[in-house]
Amino acid sequence: MRRKRLLPTALHRLAILAYIAFALFPLYWLLKVSVTPNDLLYSEGVRLWPSHMTLDHFAFVLKHSDFPRFFQNSLIVSGSTAAIVTALASTSGYALSRFEFRAKYLIVALMLLTQMFPLVMLVAPIFKMLTPLKLTNSLAGLTLVYVAFNVPFATFLMQSFFDGIPKDLEEAAMIDGATRFKAFRQIILPLTLPGIAATLGFVFTAAWSELLFSLMLISGNQSATFPVGLLSFVSKFSVDFGQMMAAGVLALIPACLFFLLIQRYLVQGLTAGAVKG
Repeated sequence: MRRKRLLPTALHRLAILAYIAFALFPLYWLLKVSVTPNDLLYSEGVRLWPSHMTLDHFAFVLKHSDFPRFFQNSLIVSGSTAAIVTALASTSGYALSRFEFRAKYLIVALMLLTQMFPLVMLVAPIFKMLTPLKLTNSLAGLTLVYVAFNVPFATFLMQSFFDGIPKDLEEAAMIDGATRFKAFRQIILPLTLPGIAATLGFVFTAAWSELLFSLMLISGNQSATFPVGLLSFVSKFSVDFGQMMAAGVLALIPACLFFLLIQRYLVQGLTAGAVKG
């Protein structure tokens, strides 16, 4: 009986390890190519690790390319988008969770409707709207677009966390003399820290990796973000894979640090928001 139980457990763990290896292999290959000299990229064929390593690709990306500017622009846009969206989603999600008001379900339906259209259909109308406002080719305009498209999903995500918190907590606080806003700020928000972390992580990742709008709304390297900046390593007749992969490795650093800081709340948020009561 013990052997019969050990076999499914071993197969289960083996499947998990296989999945982890499959998921991490592209990252491993990204690092491998980034430290491979150009003359060995094709001459050595397929190898698990290059016979010689170099940091020349990283040095070129940091010193002789516009990647630091792309990196800074992406940090500004992604950080601003995550902060603004989370603040808006916290208040709107609380309103949808706690209040009954006229046209509530119409508003919810309209928010869901915004998620149904392919983004490529909206590029031209958005460009036409932003042009008179002089918000094209600017980080502020790009942030505004990202906020508009991420608020609906983030609102529903935060609503699920508020639904899981009993209304009795804030009602008890208001009986003791606290205003609704004070009860929301001092009692409800601390309990939704996992949800806030999950929302921050989702929005930051979405803004950090977005390419379509940043490519269509930004022209020139001055306001370009990291995904657009990667295209600068692709010329008409060649692709500098070493430099591109080095830039990709560097771009992973802020995302990894960000999730490292919020991982405790993120793990709680990904599970707690799915349970009510």
